[in-house]
Formats: sequence, structure tokens, C-alpha cells
Amino acid sequence: MGRKRPAKNVVLEPEASGKGPVAGTFQTDTGMAELIPDGDNPNGWLLMLNGVQSSHVDLADPLRLEFEYMRWIVALVEDRWPSTEKLRTLSLGGAACSMPRYLVAAYPNSRNVVVEIDGKLANHVRDWFDLPRAPLLKIRVGEARQVTESLTEASRDLIIRDVFAGAKTPHALTTAEFTAAARKVLAPGGAYVVNCGDSPSLSTARRESATIAAAFKHTAIIADPPMLKGRRSGNIIIAGSDAPLGDGAGLPRKLLGGAMPAQLWDDARVRDFGRSAVVLTDA
Repeated sequence: MGRKRPAKNVVLEPEASGKGPVAGTFQTDTGMAELIPDGDNPNGWLLMLNGVQSSHVDLADPLRLEFEYMRWIVALVEDRWPSTEKLRTLSLGGAACSMPRYLVAAYPNSRNVVVEIDGKLANHVRDWFDLPRAPLLKIRVGEARQVTESLTEASRDLIIRDVFAGAKTPHALTTAEFTAAARKVLAPGGAYVVNCGDSPSLSTARRESATIAAAFKHTAIIADPPMLKGRRSGNIIIAGSDAPLGDGAGLPRKLLGGAMPAQLWDDARVRDFGRSAVVLTDA
């Protein structure tokens, strides 16, 4: 089921209710959310959106990320910026806000804005997980492209796109036009990081790689070897920046040491990967 456009674009900062998570199924603006206790962790909760695994939250530890692709993203971020950095982040796609919650804990001086299209879901998440308050973490209810295009130039250091309607990212958030808008919002040295879901054909990842490579001077890809060899469906992290990404030995070593070892592809390999692909456009 796709996620519908909300009626308006608002900043959500309700009073904390302290209700906490409750197992069950809940109506949202774009379908159904299901909250499931983690059988292996008494503090863990899995959020399903329209039948698809979307987020995992550990109430006792915001630095615990169960989804491997999220750990790859934070490995890239932490390789780029020290924990003392006053990082300004924009997360497109909120769900349970696992990633922004991590960034608040890992970067105490950061300011994090989450764009979530589903206002009712955002209210549920505030209720369930007692998220950090503004200015540390602000949820803005709206459509990701519309919000991104409205932001001030050079106002963010990090943009993370993790938006899905079912199993796919909406086309409007993958195009050269949108990528140019995201780049405009980034400050010098900033990074644009996307979670690309793909099948073994890797056709989507190739086109996204070509699109990001056309917009940025430096690119990188992170994924596990079976995914990169086209042996399964899953997640590929693609990043673009005007500064080098993961150019030291630290990031590749950290990625290889994870629970699901991943590879880092440098700029040359990313460009070669996407060379035969057609850049995505609004048309």
C-alpha cells in the first residue's frame, strides 16, 4: 500500500504523554502500523508499516540499531564527523525515528529534523518511544521533496533519504532534479546518503548511482557482498558529497567487522557500476 500525501505540512511537537509502546495494530494516515515486542530483547520493539518491517527501537539504548543498513550509514557518518560536531541533519522518512534517535545520542550537540508524511504515525511514535524533544529532534509532517525544496541553502550537513512506499522509494525522490535540490541544501563538506532497495538485477541501484554521481564530485556505496553480486534483494547505501567519502582505512575495516560484513566501493567503482545506466529524471 502506498503512503498518501498529507493534508498539510506542520511541525509536530505534542506534549509527551508517557504512554509507552503497546503491542497491536494501529490505523495511520497512510495505512496500518503494527507494533511487535522483540522476543529476544525486553526493551526492543519492531514497527511494521503496511506489512513491511520499517524500524526497530531499543527503549534502553538509542545507540543499538538492529537494521544492518542503518549501522552502515552511521559508520559512514562517524567516519566523517567527530562526536563533538554540531551536526545539522535532515532525515527524510521517519517511521520510528531509530536513526535520528541514534544521532541525538551519538552527537549531543546535533540538531535533527525528521520529515514524515504520516502525521498520525508521527504522533504514535512520539507516544510510544518518548523521543528527544526539539531542538534535538523535531518531526516535521510533510512530503519529503516539498519540504527539502523549501529549506535554506547550505543549511544541513547530512541528509539521509530512507523513504519507501511499500518496497520502493517514490520516483520523485530519486531523480536528478530532487538530488540537485538536496545538494543545494547541503553545506560544503556535507553528505547526501540514500537507502536504495533493489532486486538482484541491481537496475535501480545502477540508475541511482548514475544520478548521484552526476550531481556530486565524490560518491561511495556500502552493501554486503551477496547484494553487490546480485544474489539477493536488499539494501544498498549510496552516498554523494563534494568531499571524499571513507577515503581512509578505518571505514572499510569497521564495515568488514560488522555482524553482516559489508564492502565500501570508492568513487571510481561507483561510477563504473552506474556507467551504463540512464540518469533518473522527473520526466
